Amino acid sequence: MTLLLSCPDRKGIVAEVANFIYKNNGNIIHSDEHRDDEMKIFFMRIEWDLKNFRILPQEFSQKFKKISRKFRMKYDLKFSWNTQNVAIFSGRQTHCLVDLIFRKKEGELNCNIPLIISNHEIEEAKISEADFYFIPKTKQNKLIQERKELRLLREYKIDLVILARYMQIFSKNFVERFKVRIINIHHSFLPSFKGENPYLQAYQRGVKLIGATAHYVTEKLDEGPIIEQDVVRVSHRDTVDDLKRKGRDLEKIVLARAVRLHLENKVLVYKNKTVIFD
Repeated sequence: MTLLLSCPDRKGIVAEVANFIYKNNGNIIHSDEHRDDEMKIFFMRIEWDLKNFRILPQEFSQKFKKISRKFRMKYDLKFSWNTQNVAIFSGRQTHCLVDLIFRKKEGELNCNIPLIISNHEIEEAKISEADFYFIPKTKQNKLIQERKELRLLREYKIDLVILARYMQIFSKNFVERFKVRIINIHHSFLPSFKGENPYLQAYQRGVKLIGATAHYVTEKLDEGPIIEQDVVRVSHRDTVDDLKRKGRDLEKIVLARAVRLHLENKVLVYKNKTVIFD
């Protein structure tokens, strides 16, 4: 069991939470804390073994209420036995999709991938055992097609949506239904070069570094809480195609890292930022 919490910082938080677990016969496996000095907010991730733990999962909120109220905590409880169902939305470029499929097959990602959706007919989806749906979109049919997608997400009991270079913008309704459960890979080092053609923007600006950013999707394009980023050096000799080639490698790595962190319950979102626990 994993507990992710945040609250105004004060003395005694770690001691009270740890003692609560100890008194109920829980064995702490991992514990990590962070204090935001500017906001005076305390963050914690604590994981413990449920063997012989005296509190049933459905009773936890009631038993923990005294501590959570005392410290004005916001918290989320995660269970290690819940393997998440993931849907991948892919665009025409499938390098991120293929990478995620193979990482899942190699056991690097602890999840199920029962569903793949694309607005293009992509052959690469066939290497997965997931069901594939081709749902083309235009400005005229976008909302109608989104309703189809939402029905599929409900039918397949999807917990997490991954946008693997899926170059479409979702409606406010779609995003709100999967708040902090949609991960996108953007092909630039945000907040630089938002929107379309970031590699062309980077080339025209003459940058010496390009990057990739994995973030949660919000209503505001490319402005959601950032989960993971990385960069690679480029030079004046590199063409736009060179930047794209180098960028594709980064995109795969950064997206996979972000997905793994989410699946392992190591991301805590606060305002529009994230705390990433080791």
